[in-house]
Amino acid sequence: MKDGKLKGHAAVLLANVIFGLAVPMSSFLLAPTSGVNGEAWLGPLGYIATRCFFAAIIFWIIQCFLPKEKVERKDLWVIILGGVMGFAVSQTFTAWSLYYANPVYFSFVGALCPIAVMLGAWMTLGERITGIKIVGVVLGILGALLMVYMSATGGSGDGINNLLGIGFALLSLLTWVIYLLITRKVSQKYSSVTQMKWTFLASAVIMLPLTAIMEGPQLLYTSACTWQAAGATAFVVLLATVLGYFMIPYAMKFINATTVSTYTNLQPVVASIVAFSIGQAMLTWDKPVAGVLVLLSAYIVTLEPKKEKDQ
Repeated sequence: MKDGKLKGHAAVLLANVIFGLAVPMSSFLLAPTSGVNGEAWLGPLGYIATRCFFAAIIFWIIQCFLPKEKVERKDLWVIILGGVMGFAVSQTFTAWSLYYANPVYFSFVGALCPIAVMLGAWMTLGERITGIKIVGVVLGILGALLMVYMSATGGSGDGINNLLGIGFALLSLLTWVIYLLITRKVSQKYSSVTQMKWTFLASAVIMLPLTAIMEGPQLLYTSACTWQAAGATAFVVLLATVLGYFMIPYAMKFINATTVSTYTNLQPVVASIVAFSIGQAMLTWDKPVAGVLVLLSAYIVTLEPKKEKDQ
């Protein structure tokens, strides 16, 4: 494996471990126990607005210490559009999903990303889908249907409304895949800092006034801060937002979008282990079964011909 590809794999590996840890942390921030008065420390929109605002500040500060990079106007619009879809829109759906559903179901839906990327490439680029990959798609669908069935019948044992949460998770997945497909070419032309400073600036401009309107005069925070809430917020902003979203476009300079999406399989593993260990989700029979189906489907879908395995 060439040095560049090794760097790409290392970057996307780190990003997805961080993203996996961020799922239960985000679920905690949106839970009624995160504040001191029995209220959630952050509302769903306030959660996203906080990430956008501080990430924009951090990336623009970082840019001051780096060589200035000129972005073509057409590429700037691609970065802004893709970034808003991949962060502001996708992560807003994520916040609503984590508000309603347990973090394990959310992370399993996220593991369907390789299937969604493959289908998106098939529809937009005409890429061929082999028979074995069709098997992978079927397994993924079965895993998703099992989660939906258990949520609809109340058999999962946790979550405010798992069925609604799964729906938001699917919307989050869809917009994230659109982000990967839209920004593939520009990710190879510009630095991660250049892309992220515009992504988060545009997202902050959208999310701050929307949060003020939708979540009322409380703006972002609903109760007095606890140390746990402050620590989880710092992790989500500094690592899951700044470092994680810095690593993704960096990795895409060296490896393709399908390979990047493969690493999302780590997220449900990390998120589930943490969620079960801290009591955010109950270990019912359907969760490991759905997890095996979804992860196996993702593995099958991302199998590549021998000549492409160096990707």
